Amino acid sequence: MAKVLKDIKYTESHEWVKVENGKARIGITDYAQHAMGDIVYVELPEEGSDYSAGSDLCVVESVKGANDVYAPISGTVTENNTELEDSPELLNEDAYTNWITIIEMSDTSELDNLLDWEAYEKLCDSLETKEGA
Repeated sequence: MAKVLKDIKYTESHEWVKVENGKARIGITDYAQHAMGDIVYVELPEEGSDYSAGSDLCVVESVKGANDVYAPISGTVTENNTELEDSPELLNEDAYTNWITIIEMSDTSELDNLLDWEAYEKLCDSLETKEGA
């Protein structure tokens, strides 16, 4: 069963968002990193660039292939976790500690469109049930 934290928001495409002082720290979920397998490369978004909710934010490559990571909210990238450039496997080690990017949010009401931990846990449970069938 995938690890789900209670103090953050989630997307149906397996990104997580932790809001801190008007900024959104973003990463991939534990479910996502398990599904991807060993992560070998992370193409970080460009700092200073604007993204709309749902748009392609960056790419995470694993031994299974390349996976798009989508912007869960709209805003401007202010910082990237550059440790991932040399050590992309950190996402496998702890997907919630090892964030990908920080976005200064342009519309905080978009947070209402994200899943809380209970809804995300149900989503993961339903996906794991289908995969096990």
